[in-house]
Amino acid sequence: MGDRAVLEVLTPGPMTTVQDLGRPGLGDLGVGRSGAADRDALRLANRLLANPEGAAALEVTMGGLAVRAHGHLLVALTGARCPATVTDPAGRTRGIGHRAVECLPAGGVLRLGHPPRGLRTYLAVRGGLAVEPVLGSRSTDTMAGLGPPRPVPGSLLPIGPPPEAFPLVDLAPAPEPPPGDTVLEVLPGPRDDWFAGDALDALCSEPYEVTPDSDRVGMRLRGPKLTRTRDGELPPEGMVPGALQVPPSGQPTLFLADHPVTGGYPVIAVVRTHHVPQAAQARPGDRIRFRLTR
Repeated sequence: MGDRAVLEVLTPGPMTTVQDLGRPGLGDLGVGRSGAADRDALRLANRLLANPEGAAALEVTMGGLAVRAHGHLLVALTGARCPATVTDPAGRTRGIGHRAVECLPAGGVLRLGHPPRGLRTYLAVRGGLAVEPVLGSRSTDTMAGLGPPRPVPGSLLPIGPPPEAFPLVDLAPAPEPPPGDTVLEVLPGPRDDWFAGDALDALCSEPYEVTPDSDRVGMRLRGPKLTRTRDGELPPEGMVPGALQVPPSGQPTLFLADHPVTGGYPVIAVVRTHHVPQAAQARPGDRIRFRLTR
């Protein structure tokens, strides 16, 4: 492996991908943006390490990741809080912090447990993951099949050169999300007129449960049925993260990072951009409430 620092994946956990801030501006080519599902968490991890905010990192779903450092590394964990330990080459194990700059010694192994709350944890490395970019991004688009393959045991992820700047803080304290339902602000969608007059009220009246049929493309929700007043389907229309598309079942799907570029079902509402990262941390069984804003 030469003198270049490398992160070796020992165990990828249920779902780990490489993510940066995605591929904006390629929708006319049929290429979605993709990128980190919780963009706020990715940006914070990189800021802690003085990386550019869009440097590539690992997005770890439901923990379970184990990696070994080949070279001395500085790392940071953000997003869903996992129990995390580092075992050095001598076999000594210590816990490490969350939203903090931590040292991973050469030969050391970092292990993540499973988060008690939240869904996606971000592991950033000073210098960023220097996997080969595709169309200007190192993000894995799980729907389009673009970007680097998902890491498997034995994957070697090269680390880029460290930035000239040095980390200015070693900890970014922040309150944990409050217990209870996740509340997301929404705006009326472009096709809210395809629904009964009380459909937006119904959307915001009772909580929706996140179903197991959810991934980086979107979350299928279970809750009050949203009744349409128009038959037929739309010609394909452009979609954005946070769009609440409603199929004939009346149960909405909330689009996330790897959503399709276009869709043919009407969009009743759109989650406001600053709340999409919160949506990305909801896991199956969690409840979501929508709050209408204008």
